[in-house]
Amino acid sequence: MIEQWRATAGALLQQAYVAMADVIDRWCEELPSRRRLDPGRRGERTARRRLQRQGYIILAQNYRTAGAEIDLIALDGATLAFIEVKARANAAAGTPREAVDYHKQQQLRRAAEAFVASRRLPALQARFDIVAILGAGRHRRIELIKDAF
Repeated sequence: MIEQWRATAGALLQQAYVAMADVIDRWCEELPSRRRLDPGRRGERTARRRLQRQGYIILAQNYRTAGAEIDLIALDGATLAFIEVKARANAAAGTPREAVDYHKQQQLRRAAEAFVASRRLPALQARFDIVAILGAGRHRRIELIKDAF
């Protein structure tokens, strides 16, 4: 009973920590020094911080091979996650999730196979996630789509 309560309390504290840190990130994003960054790189930094707060262990960032780039490669428990980060100022040109079309998915699969082969990793379960960032500053929304394709 006490162990169940501890697990529940720990999960609630982690959620509160992630939410509070996201608020601080949104405010800090409006600083002039942050606005000088390329929007794509700014989105990747934001996604990386968010995933680390949620317990992910980042193994690689901007991994390039096989004619493709994987934005983030991380461990989520015992699962290897290949993460594509898509940031959009607004949904006028489509949502971030829609930007990962079939062609992009095939590129990511090839790059993921090359990563696993080059690192000789033990047999881990793998999945492809998308971090969709819509908006900027205080109005930004971040959505983690696990096992997106």
